[in-house]
Amino acid sequence: MTKSQQVSFRRMDEGSFEDYKLLHDYEVDYHKETPRRILEQLALQGKESLSGYQINRLEHGLQSASRAEKDGADLDWIVAALIHDIGDGLSPQNHDRMAAEIIRPFVREEVAWVVEKHGIFQMKYYAHHYDWDPDKRDEFRGHPYWQSCADFCERWDQMSFDPDYPMKDLDHFAPMVHEVFSRKAWDDDVIKAGVVVGLPASRH
Repeated sequence: MTKSQQVSFRRMDEGSFEDYKLLHDYEVDYHKETPRRILEQLALQGKESLSGYQINRLEHGLQSASRAEKDGADLDWIVAALIHDIGDGLSPQNHDRMAAEIIRPFVREEVAWVVEKHGIFQMKYYAHHYDWDPDKRDEFRGHPYWQSCADFCERWDQMSFDPDYPMKDLDHFAPMVHEVFSRKAWDDDVIKAGVVVGLPASRH
């Protein structure tokens, strides 16, 4: 990269209009590559993920998304199911909130909230084995998205650790990832704050 392709400043408060115009142009191109980076991170989970399960984290995401697609879920739900554990590698103690922040600008508010809270809702199925509170999710009872999160975990997340389930591969979901993460960020017509769509009826 030549100096003409770089900003002139070494402190942000010294930047010129031309500097920030240059950065904006680069950012536009960089943002277009977000879907590719998401897919690369998911693929990495097929090589390195939590041990002990019968399937790896990539397969868990693929199986969750395959179940969502089979149920006739919309694009937001399918992609959310695919990436809901994408934070496990870099932020295992906070993976749910990390995944939510990745997807939040591009999907319904309901879907991002479900991804953010799914770790707490999943405790329903195992917390008692560690003497933790399996009903911690009840802190959120009354929230408009509570049932959506409970259903997401019951039907797609906690079910998806089965090595024999016929899950679709990452190439199958790649166009969906591209479509969602190529949307205009924070578009009110996408975010639909306060709107409850819920999960479709199960076809399993």
